[in-house]
Amino acid sequence: MNMLTKFLAIAVSASALTFAFASTASAQEAPDALVKRISSRTSSTAKNDKDIQSGNINRIVALVEEKILPYVDFERMTSLAAGRQATPEQQKQLITQFRSLLIYTYSGALSQMRDQKIEFKPLRAAPTDTEVEVNSQVISSRGGEPIQLSYRLEKKPDGWKLYDVNVLGAWLVEAYRGTFSNEISKGGIDGLIKALTDKNQQLAARGNGKK
Repeated sequence: MNMLTKFLAIAVSASALTFAFASTASAQEAPDALVKRISSRTSSTAKNDKDIQSGNINRIVALVEEKILPYVDFERMTSLAAGRQATPEQQKQLITQFRSLLIYTYSGALSQMRDQKIEFKPLRAAPTDTEVEVNSQVISSRGGEPIQLSYRLEKKPDGWKLYDVNVLGAWLVEAYRGTFSNEISKGGIDGLIKALTDKNQQLAARGNGKK
């Protein structure tokens, strides 16, 4: 799981800046406009909250659960990454562990937010499209190459939902698919669930200050 965790750290460090939605967001608002409007709020909160900056895991997790997770389509992401061979009960467990993994990873990313800014590219989509790709880049005042960041979103009855992220040309679901496939080949779906559960337990212990 190390390679996947490394990829996730890069992905969410950038995406945490730009993809946190408020519960009051309109389902009719254009997806790029929604991302632009909410990104400044989330960025400001993370940068100015002393508890978040100090790494207070409870405060960070609360922010992640409130602002980000309600707008991620975990069911679709899990299905795309793990395939459809899981039973309904296994699918439920996979979604739960997948969600926990992103909570811990987003939590680490939010505590690292400092001086980054985001530039968005024009949205190429028709008003009737139900799936779109929002493209942006994350720039640090300390220099370095901009991080190219794209999102795939689907319009649901209750608004736009994220189901994939692309960082520097690599799609997150594809990265998951390779790692999940390896775990499934070794121990089946139950083996994958166990691997994710073990990883989340390690991240939880780390967040609580344990070795």
